[in-house]
Amino acid sequence: MNKFNNLGLSNDLVSLLSELGYKEPTKIQSLSIPLALMGRDILGCAQTGTGKTASFVLPIIEILNNQKSKARMPRSLILTPTRELAEQISIYFKKILKYNKLNFCLLIGGTALTDQDKLLNKGVDILIATPGRLIDHINRGNILFNDLKILVIDEADRMLDMGFIPDIDQISENLPKIRQTLFFSATLNKEILNIGKRFVINPKLIEVSPPSSTSNTIDQYIIKCNNENKLNTLENILSNIETKNTVIFCNKKKDIGSLYSDLKRKNISSIIFHGDLLQSKRQEALNEFKNGNNKILIASDVAGRGIDIENISHVINFDVPINPEDYVHRIGRTGRAGKNGTAITFVLKKDTKYLQEIEKLIKKKIKILNINLEEKILKDYEFDTLYESNQIPNFLKR
Repeated sequence: MNKFNNLGLSNDLVSLLSELGYKEPTKIQSLSIPLALMGRDILGCAQTGTGKTASFVLPIIEILNNQKSKARMPRSLILTPTRELAEQISIYFKKILKYNKLNFCLLIGGTALTDQDKLLNKGVDILIATPGRLIDHINRGNILFNDLKILVIDEADRMLDMGFIPDIDQISENLPKIRQTLFFSATLNKEILNIGKRFVINPKLIEVSPPSSTSNTIDQYIIKCNNENKLNTLENILSNIETKNTVIFCNKKKDIGSLYSDLKRKNISSIIFHGDLLQSKRQEALNEFKNGNNKILIASDVAGRGIDIENISHVINFDVPINPEDYVHRIGRTGRAGKNGTAITFVLKKDTKYLQEIEKLIKKKIKILNINLEEKILKDYEFDTLYESNQIPNFLKR
């Protein structure tokens, strides 16, 4: 029996989920979907890759299914911090609405306002938006929220990091006070909790993992290096690991281009992905990466929340993230849906304080991996075992 039967979802929706290959709900889905169907406000915390999207998509479909939308009056609103995440949610809706008459509209940058106006005019059940573009439409008088039933704030901690909370406050002033609010975050510290309480009424707090924890499906390592051998160390790893897809994170956008050029000179092909690229170029890069045409994506933190691609086997932090919570989200691109993944972080001497903050946040010591380039030997200090270059250890084989 499909265990989605036990959550209060309709038989038609359960059958569709089964057809799509979804047999068993994740923990966040099991805990949140029944409460959402009851109309409760939720403050939800779960690691990336644990199925938060379905935790609000499925209840929205059930709740809105028996009514019809009116022009410029959406019945649900989903706010996300990045265009990529908004697009991922829209793709999920497209799959789930296969046999349903509900419709959705995506309000993000990179698409003409006039084209989005036309969609709004037809009547939209589900609005998926980034804060800035939604405010553009509000200021133009394109949207009325009189009929809004459900508000979803997704990746709330990233909203805070990117400075969107004032925008969320402004949007909230235009929404009905009586509504259902589902507030989700991968981390749920005191600051996020205090922000969340501004939007919810008597919420049910759901935490399926310790705040700011990392998945136990991810093997985590650090490599201590210096500016002189950092690039050669990366080249050695990329030349030896067996990978499906690898994401390399840099802290600064300008460094992404430099690393791309450095790897190209060493005959290592890669794709770049950051917020300054045109939307069409970002989508082109993602498609190339998803299709496996290129296995290496060099990205900024916009990808730490925006990429939801299966079979990312490795994440490499070429730079230690300054914000420790960004570490959680970066490495959360791998080890998803129960699969194993590997995360490797390059640490310079000046990065020690940032590493300590990360280890304090995730409440664990990250193993040290040393690579001796001259002898072409990989050594895992934790187990004091030597590997020759043609005998790559299992943690690098994904």
